[in-house]
Amino acid sequence: MGKLKGKYAIITGGGRGIGESIVHRFLDDGIAGIAVLEYDQNLTEEMVSRLGERGSKVVSIQCDVSNDKDVENAVAHAMEQFGTVDILVNNAGITRDSMFHKMTDDAWDAVINVNLKGAYYLCKHVVPIMRKNESGKIVNISSISAFGNVGQANYAASKAGLIGFSKTLAKEGGPKNINVNCVAPGYIETDMYRAVPEHIIEEHIKGTPLRRLGKPHEIASVVSFLSSDDASFLSGQCISVSGAATT
Repeated sequence: MGKLKGKYAIITGGGRGIGESIVHRFLDDGIAGIAVLEYDQNLTEEMVSRLGERGSKVVSIQCDVSNDKDVENAVAHAMEQFGTVDILVNNAGITRDSMFHKMTDDAWDAVINVNLKGAYYLCKHVVPIMRKNESGKIVNISSISAFGNVGQANYAASKAGLIGFSKTLAKEGGPKNINVNCVAPGYIETDMYRAVPEHIIEEHIKGTPLRRLGKPHEIASVVSFLSSDDASFLSGQCISVSGAATT
C-alpha cells in the first residue's frame, strides 16, 4: 500500500467495471488524485458517490475519447486540478460484435475510434507532459481478443493495434523515463461481459484453465503494479491476465 503516493492519474472509462476497480485500487495504493474521463458522466458521479470520503480525490470529467478536442480539454482540466499527470490508463472501450461478412462500416469505425484512436488522442496530449517531466507510466488495456476472436474483427484489430502502439511508445519514451505497457484481460465478469449469452460464458469458462471468470480487481492489481515504481524496468510488454485462456 502507498506505492502510488504523491502521483496523479488519468483513467478513461473509469465509471464502472474494470475502470472502476482500477480507481479503487489506485486509491488503496495512496494515489494523490485521479481524473476519470467518461462519456456518460452519470456513471462517474455514481461511482464517486459510492466511494464516500475517498471520492474527494476523484475528479469527474465528461469526455468522448474519440474526439480530439474533447480529450485536449479533458487533459487541460486535469492539469488545472493536479498540475501534472504521472499515470495514464487507457481503459475506455466498446464492442460492436458481428461476423465480418455482416459487419457495417459504422460498427468498424465506432470500435476503432474509441478503442484505438481514443488511446492515441490521450497519449497525444499526455506524452508531452511526461516527456517534460522525464517520467511517466502509461498502461493500455488490450484484450486476449487481440490474438483473434470470432465475431470481433473490429475489436480484435483495435486491441491488437494497442499492443503495437504501446511497444512503439515504449521504445520512443524510454529515453525520457516513460514506461508503456499493455494488459490483456481474458474473460472478466463485468456488466459488459454479462450481456454474453449463458452458453457462450460456459464455453469461455471451459476454455480457461483456471475454470472461472476473472474479477475486475484482478486486472486492477496488475495495472497498479505497472503504474508503480515496482515496475520501473518493465516496459514494452503485453501482460495477459486471463487464467491461461486463449481465444
